[in-house]
Amino acid sequence: MRSLAVNADDFGFTPDVNEGIVEAHVKGILTSTTIMATGAAFEDAVRLAKQHPTLDIGCHLVLVGESPFPPTIPKLLEAVARKRIRIYDELASQVRRIVNAGLRPTHLDTHKHTHLLPAVLQAVIRVSEEFRIPWIRRPFDFPLQPGGIPWKRRIVNSLFGSVRGRSERLLQKHGCRFTDHFAGFQLTGNYDAATLVALIRSLPEGSTEFMCHPGHCGPELRAARTRLKESREEELRALMAPEVHEALAAENVRLAPFPRL
Repeated sequence: MRSLAVNADDFGFTPDVNEGIVEAHVKGILTSTTIMATGAAFEDAVRLAKQHPTLDIGCHLVLVGESPFPPTIPKLLEAVARKRIRIYDELASQVRRIVNAGLRPTHLDTHKHTHLLPAVLQAVIRVSEEFRIPWIRRPFDFPLQPGGIPWKRRIVNSLFGSVRGRSERLLQKHGCRFTDHFAGFQLTGNYDAATLVALIRSLPEGSTEFMCHPGHCGPELRAARTRLKESREEELRALMAPEVHEALAAENVRLAPFPRL
């Protein structure tokens, strides 16, 4: 049995991103999304989530990017080393805002995969236990064919693998749940419908999370600080493409939100 959870990051980032995520769920294969409590369009995302109860909601936890957070991963590493950031308190505050808005998150992930850092992973696990949110992303891509994937992205993914064993052991120790496989890091901002069909055909047995970043590239997104702009439109088109739906049926891959994996 092969099951696939298709999760859109950045729900709440901008209204045009929110609109694209909902469209990918209604018209495409998107099963889930993770909401940013710190996002400028958080309230809009909450409204849309309540209007679309079949859209599985998780938390996209933020420790890096816009102020008041460190702007880059190296700056975050420095802040963590100097204990200038209270990681658990910040993450718990974000989850609390989501829950207090009337949403019931089922899974957790982090912006820029910061929970690869041991101190952040410990805090995320604590949040998982406190708020009874069982699923945590394990962001280690299963092997993909290198054609079309930027070499820098392949190298970074290999470096991620160096912390995989420790992360998995820690998650298992605390009874956290995670999918058998993960895909999307190497493909972010760089795939079309044909690539997604090839991915579906290559899915291994078990459960897989596919991370994606669909959206409409409107004025709010164009003004935002992110490298993912026009590519969100491309991802949205791929997620809604008829041939992608056909590939799922032909390969007998079951779409499932996290609670049904």
